[in-house]
Amino acid sequence: MSSPSSKEVSAQRSDFGLRLSNSMAKYGPLCVGIDPHRKLLTDWGYNVDALGAELYAMRMLQAANGRAAAVKFQSSMFERYGSKGFAALERVLYAARQMGVITIVDCLHGGLPTTISAIADAYFKPGSPLLADAITLLPYYGARSLGGVINDALNNGRGVFVASLTSNQEGASLQTAIRQAGEYKGKTVAYGIAGTAQKFNKGIDGMGSVGLIIGATIGQWINDSGVDPARFTGPILSPGYGWQGAEMDDLKTVFKGTKGNVLVTVSRSIATHGPDIAKLTEATASVARDIRQALTEAQNESSDEEPGVGNE
Repeated sequence: MSSPSSKEVSAQRSDFGLRLSNSMAKYGPLCVGIDPHRKLLTDWGYNVDALGAELYAMRMLQAANGRAAAVKFQSSMFERYGSKGFAALERVLYAARQMGVITIVDCLHGGLPTTISAIADAYFKPGSPLLADAITLLPYYGARSLGGVINDALNNGRGVFVASLTSNQEGASLQTAIRQAGEYKGKTVAYGIAGTAQKFNKGIDGMGSVGLIIGATIGQWINDSGVDPARFTGPILSPGYGWQGAEMDDLKTVFKGTKGNVLVTVSRSIATHGPDIAKLTEATASVARDIRQALTEAQNESSDEEPGVGNE
């Protein structure tokens, strides 16, 4: 077999960004978080076990189908049940693929290149047991340590989201710390992470496949980070809306000037309406409308700050 051309390689490496962009254009910027917390399983009348988590996930998936651009599975909520939990996650990922729903596994993996390379076998390669469209990554072994697994994702038409500005309050002190050496010396840790991610998106026509995680609750300190979401060309996965306290105004503050690449994840604000499927679908559609409105308004505002991470 002949080797793929450079054009074919480029198309493969940009495939996830294109598919996600098309899904967001069709269904809006909502990502339904599927997080089978113990309390939610109990409230829904399900057992707190792997079967309960699977039943919960299937129902949330049904509500999201055709109403959200993607779904995000919190892997730890399945991992707690051991092998049965992982088997349940495999089955719901398979169901999502059959539905044509874009899937993100929120596993927040990170590590040395020699060890994290195994993640590609689990999530990216054809026939992988946990085949997903994208996963989340932690860059605190150094953002460059993720290069191998990111390239594995891109070469298989998949994507990643790298944690940059997280929604937990303690994150600010680490993520706004000034780097003392290296390529981004004098810039914040978050800026360096975003800059490294952006390099993978350089030259891509449209939305890239390497994304960032930027919480919706960080409006008070985003300027301290030096990161300007409006200049990032990959997808941005944003937790924190709804249950964690962020509102529509927060989305407009953090994501002003962005250009349709922000994907807002919402879980419990939807799940509390379950297990009735009609109420779940109604809640999903309502949240999707609110988020679309907020981000449309944000896109119409330009950033007043000096440029942060962009097409460097």
